[in-house]
Amino acid sequence: MLNGDRLKTAKTLVDKAIKEKKVFSVLGPYPIIRAGLRARGWVERRLPRPSVPQPRRHDLETEATDEGDSSDDDDFGEEGERYDEADDLYDIMTRLVRNETPYFYWTTRRDSIDCRSLRKDQMTNHYAKAGSFTTKVGLCIHLRNLQWFDEADPDTFFPRCYRLGAEDDKHAFIEDFRRTACTSLLLYVLEKYGGDSEGKRTGEMYDAKSHGLSKLRKQHANQTVGTSIIDNALDICQEYLKSLEHCDIDNTLETIPTLSEQQWKVFLRNYYLVIHEGLMIEGCEAYVERCKCMLEQMSCVCPQMETDGLCNIWIIKPGAKSRGRGIMCMNRLDEILSLVNTDHGIMKDSKWVVQKYLERPLLVHNTKFDVRQWFLVTDWNPLTVWFYRECYLRFSTQPYSTHTLDSSVHLCNNSIQKHFQPSPDRNPCLPAECMWSCSQFRSWLAASGQDILWEGVVVPGMQKAIIQTLLTAQDSVEPRKNSFELYGADFMLGRDLRPWLLEINASPTMAPSTGVTARLCPAVQEDTLRVVLDRRCDRNAHTGGFQLIYKQAAVEVPQYVGVNLLVEGTSIRRPRAPVYKPLTQSLPDPPSKSSSYKSSLISSHCISGKENQSEEVKKACATLSSHKVMLEKSLGFQPKLRKRPHRLVLPSTCCVLPNPAELHPQKLSHTHTQPNHPTSHRTRSNLPSLYRPTLSLDVINLQPRQQLTSGRYKHETHTVNISYPVLRMQKYLSLNHRLTMDTFTDREGPKSS
Repeated sequence: MLNGDRLKTAKTLVDKAIKEKKVFSVLGPYPIIRAGLRARGWVERRLPRPSVPQPRRHDLETEATDEGDSSDDDDFGEEGERYDEADDLYDIMTRLVRNETPYFYWTTRRDSIDCRSLRKDQMTNHYAKAGSFTTKVGLCIHLRNLQWFDEADPDTFFPRCYRLGAEDDKHAFIEDFRRTACTSLLLYVLEKYGGDSEGKRTGEMYDAKSHGLSKLRKQHANQTVGTSIIDNALDICQEYLKSLEHCDIDNTLETIPTLSEQQWKVFLRNYYLVIHEGLMIEGCEAYVERCKCMLEQMSCVCPQMETDGLCNIWIIKPGAKSRGRGIMCMNRLDEILSLVNTDHGIMKDSKWVVQKYLERPLLVHNTKFDVRQWFLVTDWNPLTVWFYRECYLRFSTQPYSTHTLDSSVHLCNNSIQKHFQPSPDRNPCLPAECMWSCSQFRSWLAASGQDILWEGVVVPGMQKAIIQTLLTAQDSVEPRKNSFELYGADFMLGRDLRPWLLEINASPTMAPSTGVTARLCPAVQEDTLRVVLDRRCDRNAHTGGFQLIYKQAAVEVPQYVGVNLLVEGTSIRRPRAPVYKPLTQSLPDPPSKSSSYKSSLISSHCISGKENQSEEVKKACATLSSHKVMLEKSLGFQPKLRKRPHRLVLPSTCCVLPNPAELHPQKLSHTHTQPNHPTSHRTRSNLPSLYRPTLSLDVINLQPRQQLTSGRYKHETHTVNISYPVLRMQKYLSLNHRLTMDTFTDREGPKSS
C-alpha cells in the first residue's frame, strides 16, 4: 500500500528534478555517487543490470572499447553487482522517471553509453578515444612525441618501453637489451671490484646459499670468464656515444658491426654466467677505472642509468588485460622473444609491450611499493587538470629481490597481493593490509629526514608527468564538452624520490578493500561531484581535495567552411582510329540550275591545265555577277594498309587537303617540269596517307566586290589552322600558291585577276 502523502511528495520532487534536468543514471555499485546526487536533488533512472563482464579485445584504433586494458575497476569482482536498498521514496521516484532522459551518467565502461547520441546538456564520466594514454600501447607510442609539445625528455619520468609486435620496435628493444647488458656488466665490475658495497646492500649480488645456487657454483667452480667480455662492453658503449654525436653517419649496410650475431650470443651467455650464476671475471681489477669513466659518460646521456641495476630485468605486459593479469618479469633475451612469438594474434595487433624494470626503487623496510594518484580532467580544450592531494601506497607481501622474478615480489596491485600471505621475514612495521596513506608515508620520510622531499620532489614530479602525458594525447581524445573523467596514475619512486610513471588507468577502483581505501575512495568521489556539479553553479564552490594544477589557454579550432578537397578526373582513353571515306566533293545547294553548272565549272579548274584554268575562270566570273558562291571541298582519303610500329593519329578537326602537286604540278618546285608531263591521277599508291599527309586550302570564297563593277571579283582564301606535324607543309603550300597567283596575274593581266 502506498502512502498518499509520500506519493505526493515523490511527484513534487520528481517534477522539480525534471524541470531542472536533474535525472541521473549510475551503472555499477557506486553508493557514494548515488548518495551525493540525491542530496543535490537528483532523481535516479535505473539502467538495466549488466551481465557478467566478458573479456573484450582492445583495439587502439577504435573508440568503442578503447579503455579495455586500462581499467582496474574490480568492483564487480570483489563486491558484485549490488544496488543499495534505498528507501521506498527513492524507489517511487525511480519509477516515475523511468521514461525520462538522464542528464548525468556514471558508468564503469565508456562503451556502456553511446556518447554520439548524447545531447549537449547530458554529462558523462568518460571521454572517447582516451586509450591513447590509458592503454599500455597508447602510452608507449604517444610519449615519444613529447618533444613536439614540451621541452622535456620522456626518459626522465617514463621507463623505456617498446612494442614487440612492431618490427622496428622489436629491433630497437634487442639493441637496448644488449646495450643495457653492457652497462650492467661495467657496473658489476665497478661495484664488486671497486670497493662499492651498493650491490651487497641491496641484495643484488648473489649469495649461493640464499638463492639455492650452491650446486651451480660447484659445477662452475673451476670456470672463469675472460676479460674480453669487458672489452666488448666498453667498445659497445663507446660506439653508442659516438652514434649520439652522429659519428656513424657514413656507415652503410656493408659496414662491419662491432659484434656479429654469433659474438653477441657468446657475450650474452657469458654475461648470464657472471651476473646470474656468480662466475668470476679473471683479471677484471685492471678495468675498474675504465669502467668508472665509461659509466660517468653514459649516465650523462642515459637518465635511467640509476635505476637499471645489474640483472637487466624487463617487465612484459600483454594487451587487453588489467589489474596486473598476465604481467611477467624476465631477464633473458631469448626467453622474452620466444614468449612473445608464441601468441601470433597479439603479436599481429602489436599488443605486447616490454618495459625496462626499475631494479633500484625506493624501498620501505626492504619492501617494494607503488603509489596510486588520482587526477581529474574536466575539459580537453582548453586542457583542464585537477590533482588530488591524497594518495595511497600499495606494498608487496614479500621482501624485495632482483633475483626472484615472482609476481608476489614485483607486482604491487591489490588484486594480486591479496592472494598471497605475507612473508615471515617481512618487517612488522609494515601494514597487514599492504597499504599506507599519504600521511603515513610522510611520517616515515620525516623519520629518515626526507620529509621536505615530498613537497619538493615527489608531488611536482607526479604533476609534471601527468600534464606532459595529457599534452601528448590531447589531439587524440575527443574533447566533448559537458564530460569529465577520473583517472588513476601509478608511480614508483626512485632512491632519490624521483617519481616514475608506470601507467594511467581509466575507471580506477573505488572498492573499499582496505581501511585506507574505505576512507579515501568515498572522499574522492564526493570531491569529484563538487568539481563537476557544484562548481558549475558557483565558481567559488569548495572543491575538496582537488586542486587545479593546469589550465591551458583556449585553442581556437578553425571553423569548417565546406571546402571540398575531392579530386575528380576521367580515365585516359586511346584515340579512335580515323574513319576513312572515299574522295567526295560537297557543294552548297545551288540557287538555280545555272549556278550549279557554273559551280561545277569552277571546281573543274582545280584539276585542269594552265590554259583551261584561265578560260574557265573567265566564264565563271562573267556569269556569276549577282551571286556569292562558296565552294567547300571535303576530301577523304584511304591510307595504305601498312604495319607500322607507331601510328600517327590526326585530330578530327585537322583537314587533309589536296596535294599541291595535283593543283599546280609545274610550280611544285623552282625547277619546272616538262610541258608534256602527263597529268597525275589519284590512285591508291599516291593517295595521301597517315604517314604522308598532304595539305591544301579548306575554304575558298569567291564574292563580288561591291565597289567595283559586276564583272570584278575579289578572291579570298581562308587558311585553316593546322597543328603539327603538317604545319611546315602548309607554309610551303602557301608559298607555292602565292607564286602561282603571281604568274597567273602576269600572264592574264590585272583585268582577269
